[in-house]
Amino acid sequence: MKFRPASRADASSLAAISIEVWIGTYIRNGVNGFFADFALSEFTADRFETLLSDPRESVIVSENRDGIDGFVRVTQDRPAPEGVASDTEIRTLYVQPRHHGRGLGKALLAQGLGVAQARGAGSVWLQTLWDNTPALGFYRAQGFDIVGRTHFRIGDEAYPNEILLRRLDG
Repeated sequence: MKFRPASRADASSLAAISIEVWIGTYIRNGVNGFFADFALSEFTADRFETLLSDPRESVIVSENRDGIDGFVRVTQDRPAPEGVASDTEIRTLYVQPRHHGRGLGKALLAQGLGVAQARGAGSVWLQTLWDNTPALGFYRAQGFDIVGRTHFRIGDEAYPNEILLRRLDG
């Protein structure tokens, strides 16, 4: 496993992995126009280029001999939902499905937690779909606790997400 900060040259790869993982994880019964339009407008090279130039964003990629196979995105100064005392979010942790089971997600998460600690965060928060049992089990095994619930919104639709928190300073 090789890790490095993402560069603007990685933007299209990050967009492609995001589409692959997001659709594979959250779209369970076929892709319709509503979700396709969201994914294709949300996960673009242009959007990744913009976020990679934002000093509040840190993206660490995992790279194998052929290219990027996963990444973690840490966002500072991102207000957590009400009642969660942290402003640092693990915004994204995506690993291509064919690379699951090798410890890559755990290693990428450790990279992200290291970035958060280096930036002075005492804790980090994240959210995941309430019934994403594999993700919830993974994060709980990594020391995160469920501390609340919020909703992920696409247009007028709302999807319940669990909020998880991990302390870094103790």
